[in-house]
Amino acid sequence: MDNLPSLYQDKDHLRGSQYKDSSNLNARAELHRRFSTASVDWFTWVLDKLSLTANMQLLEVGAGPGWLWRRHLHRIPVGCQITLTDFSPGMVSEAEAALLGTDGQFQFRVANVEELPFSDEQFDLVVANHMLYHVPDLNKGLQEIRRVLRPGGRLVAATNGNAHLQELNEIGQVVFPDLLGEGRQSWAGLAFGLENGRFLLAPWFDQIEQYVYDDSLLVNEVEPLVAYMFSTIASQAVDQSQNVEKLRRYLTQRLADEGVIHITKSTGLFVAHKVGCFPVP
Repeated sequence: MDNLPSLYQDKDHLRGSQYKDSSNLNARAELHRRFSTASVDWFTWVLDKLSLTANMQLLEVGAGPGWLWRRHLHRIPVGCQITLTDFSPGMVSEAEAALLGTDGQFQFRVANVEELPFSDEQFDLVVANHMLYHVPDLNKGLQEIRRVLRPGGRLVAATNGNAHLQELNEIGQVVFPDLLGEGRQSWAGLAFGLENGRFLLAPWFDQIEQYVYDDSLLVNEVEPLVAYMFSTIASQAVDQSQNVEKLRRYLTQRLADEGVIHITKSTGLFVAHKVGCFPVP
């Protein structure tokens, strides 16, 4: 467990295992999709906050398989050009395959946010959806994002808070106490979260707004929870072959006793503006 904090920012692990393709993301997204209590789905909510306008030049870093755009092509204003990047070639390939036939509206590129292969002041908007906490040198990544933004441009950066899915952490600690027991939770803290995000963005951006997404999960099935928990970075510390059944038995009994498991969500985003030309670190 002692190496779990570094796994969140280990490029080789993230690119070669956790995010080599979208399978782990799919398991997690399915839990949110099926059991969310939100009045509007996450991607629709994020699109609302982007405030897209005609002829905008947009960059998404850590775009994964392009989920933000797949079901919202009708919401993209005329003339918008959207560049999707990810440091995982597998993710970029999936995004490109899913968005074929969009008349050149999208471009795709394998790229690391710490070294963006784009010109200064090229984009009006940069989107970072739940990915900045994976960046080993966050200041370098934010400096690059600011560099490629035009004056007046914006960064929209989504992340989670400390209480996000806390009940799943508690379940892990009960079922796997030797690995995830009390006092062994430091891995769960994010390098860029709702609590510290404004502070981390402040040296690089002039004006920062924060928005919180109102949601929770009410789960009444075992298998989606098992799939979610064994898709996470934390699950790398657990021998899945020996412990899936142990977790399944625990969840089955808990649902028999309680009927439903309530799971807290703490997630949202920051909108950071590049207004002026002030010195940065």
